[in-house]
Amino acid sequence: MNTIQNVLHPWHGVECGEQAPRIVNAVIEIPQGSRAKYEIDKPSGLLKLDRVIYSSFYYPTNYGFIPQTYGDDKDPLDILVISSLSIVPMCLVTAKVIGVMQMIDGGDADDKIIAVAAHDPSINYINNIEELPKHFFGELRHFFEEYKTLENKAVKVEEFQDKTMALKIIQEAMDLYQQTFKAGSVAANKI
Repeated sequence: MNTIQNVLHPWHGVECGEQAPRIVNAVIEIPQGSRAKYEIDKPSGLLKLDRVIYSSFYYPTNYGFIPQTYGDDKDPLDILVISSLSIVPMCLVTAKVIGVMQMIDGGDADDKIIAVAAHDPSINYINNIEELPKHFFGELRHFFEEYKTLENKAVKVEEFQDKTMALKIIQEAMDLYQQTFKAGSVAANKI
């Protein structure tokens, strides 16, 4: 990748945040309430329509990724940003990390960091996942376990974990990104 692409690319050109892993930058791909599955096109940095969800489900939270992170699934680390409003795709949001939902998607680990929009006074008082209503967990679990059923794909939500586990996962993903892309490795030139 050339220098201009690195500066403009939402995954590689945006910092994960000065206070990461506690408060991170989140790039929103999918607004809350959408049935469209958008995702970042890794080579170009553009937002592409991956698919329309096969069922009548809609995303219960804003969904995106933390820039300059790299997860075990070879993608930037996913983040669910709770807000009182739907946030437009490609918006950069300051997000306060409160926990993580660990799941298995197609046999691979696929963690979803849970955060609140730091500049949304309706919810930014929340500091820990335990403060969320119990119904939220059921709704989130139901969505992620069922939204791919009509595609004949299995997803299993394993556990909701606290902020300590979320911070550990983010730090590991930040470290893996640095090792993979900043160390001038061959892998960096292939993504």
